[in-house]
Amino acid sequence: MRDYLEAVTQADTVEDLWKLHVTEMAKYGFDRLLYGFTQFRSGTSLGDTKDMIILTNHRPEYMEGFIGEGMYFHAPMVRWALENDGACSWRWMENQRNRDGLSETERRILEFNRSMGVTAGYSVSFRSVSARAKGAIALTASAGLSQDEVDDIWQRHGRDLIIMNNVAHLKIIGLPYSTAQRRLTARQKEALEWVGEGKKTQDIAQIMGLTPATVEKHLRLARRVLDTDTTTQAVLKATFQNQIFVIET
Repeated sequence: MRDYLEAVTQADTVEDLWKLHVTEMAKYGFDRLLYGFTQFRSGTSLGDTKDMIILTNHRPEYMEGFIGEGMYFHAPMVRWALENDGACSWRWMENQRNRDGLSETERRILEFNRSMGVTAGYSVSFRSVSARAKGAIALTASAGLSQDEVDDIWQRHGRDLIIMNNVAHLKIIGLPYSTAQRRLTARQKEALEWVGEGKKTQDIAQIMGLTPATVEKHLRLARRVLDTDTTTQAVLKATFQNQIFVIET
């Protein structure tokens, strides 16, 4: 446990951290993980998936259906995670199904999961102080493990697993993360940082040794990359993603 926690807290990139976490969870019988975090949750949406942190080692065909086709938003365990904090056995889904507590859409997603071998596991929903932010991880058990066996694993190691997943989550949201399509260039980052410091375009141009027109170009491209309408929104989103005001490693 100490070796794992030390390695996680010292990880410099999301990629390195995720590799560590996947390896560690597999030791407990969870060989497929799906982590998600959003800063843009509302009453009817979890925000654009392009703005979420989504980490997984599931097969592409599973992710194409579950995330690509939007099934995640109607998945029973996602509903549980949005309404609760802590850990929950996937037995909850079967209990809900047996008492007609699942919608027809949720039942279809349950069948999709079964067809993809996603049948037994646990979900951990992380506590947040922001109403707009939410993170959770789904731990899928290795093929051949029943929910009874998974519940037994959790009975013996659940406290350690909750600690490890919470630490990993807290580290992930503190590291820079962006998809290739939403990654800012060094100049775009610098220009946004100076805007965040309250500098005007003319001041930024002088600081960066550029013309005001070039600064405006970098800011315009940053807004396009981050899919925002204003530079203020771009600064906020880049800050959420830890793309600016970070120490480069």
